[in-house]
Amino acid sequence: MAREWKVGQATITPVIEVESITSPRFLFRGVDKAAVRELAARAPWLDGTFVDDGGYLLQRVQCLIVDVDGTRIAVDTCVGNDKPRGNPGWHQQQLPFLDDMRAAGVDPASVDAVVCTHLHVDHIGWNTMLVDGHWVPTFPNARYLFAEPELEYWKVTPDPGGDDLWGDSIAPVLDAGLADLVPVDHRVTDSVRFDSTPGHTPGHVSLLIESGGERAVITGDMIHTPIQVADTSLSSAFDFDGRAAATTRETFLARYLDDTLVIGTHWGGPGAGRVRRDADGWRIEAP
Repeated sequence: MAREWKVGQATITPVIEVESITSPRFLFRGVDKAAVRELAARAPWLDGTFVDDGGYLLQRVQCLIVDVDGTRIAVDTCVGNDKPRGNPGWHQQQLPFLDDMRAAGVDPASVDAVVCTHLHVDHIGWNTMLVDGHWVPTFPNARYLFAEPELEYWKVTPDPGGDDLWGDSIAPVLDAGLADLVPVDHRVTDSVRFDSTPGHTPGHVSLLIESGGERAVITGDMIHTPIQVADTSLSSAFDFDGRAAATTRETFLARYLDDTLVIGTHWGGPGAGRVRRDADGWRIEAP
């Protein structure tokens, strides 16, 4: 189960849109459930924690709310409701996400900043909501922080799935004057900054939180699932540059070894853990 994490004076609260078991073939070319079971046999820390005994991945789509320095930050805004999507499971969703957010103690009007680690369909959907037939910003008092190379790339690049992501989830924010284009090392508050983690997309960032001598990092899709920690060469079918993504994973794991709570944007099970050395590779130690 997802839960709240404390990192120094920071609180990180997950608001889950969807929790699921996912076929590995959705994410990886040539990786089936049997291959996941073989990997879990070699990396038993995965078993029953991040993958199940059928070889499915334990996954979720979620928004992470970071409260620190008197600032409330919503990190990645899921798929959203009412949106026409090529993925049948995400098409015209009608889910109680905003009710769940309020139940977690977060009024959308109280959010000061929205961070999208990248601009894929399942990270920008609740940037906007449908009101009287128009897409309007869901977080009316927030600044939406877009890494400049990421926004510039998608401004001229159609979504591979044919969805109008720009029209329904990005342009309305720009038109409302709520967007800030920022560098990939942008500092959001004294305690929160971007960490450039390219490969999945050109301008992909993770989010580092440092407070009270402790730190956590939110991965975005740089690591979709901890099987990519057990085998860092596994790059997603959705990666812009699979080789760069694999290199980024290796450097990320070395950078955050031991002392950092790594929160996986899509990780199911405990949703987080700490990076440890495992023979000649890596493992995640769940909290």
